[in-house]
Amino acid sequence: MKAMIKVKPDKFKNGDVIKVSLMAMHPMETGSRKDKKTGELVPMNYIKDVKFEYKGAVFTQMSVWETVSTNPVLTTYLKVDGEGDIKITLADDTGKTAEVSKQIKPKG
Repeated sequence: MKAMIKVKPDKFKNGDVIKVSLMAMHPMETGSRKDKKTGELVPMNYIKDVKFEYKGAVFTQMSVWETVSTNPVLTTYLKVDGEGDIKITLADDTGKTAEVSKQIKPKG
């Protein structure tokens, strides 16, 4: 499972609200799709928990279901209060986890 963080706008200052998006590369299998070659059901495999942190404090937590599309983009908003790390942790239903972080620095 791979992931990356995108922040918009590129330039912001303290007190601004920014858009924080997680782009995750994940199959998000529902368990109801059949493999074209074997005819067998593809096992369920989906991201189920996502946690957004800023400066070590959780600012958004999401529970995700199997009906979300492949390679989902999950977005939330954050009011910037100085320089710090945004860290996102995600876990799927098989127990695999991934963590990604991005340093943000307000201009002005």
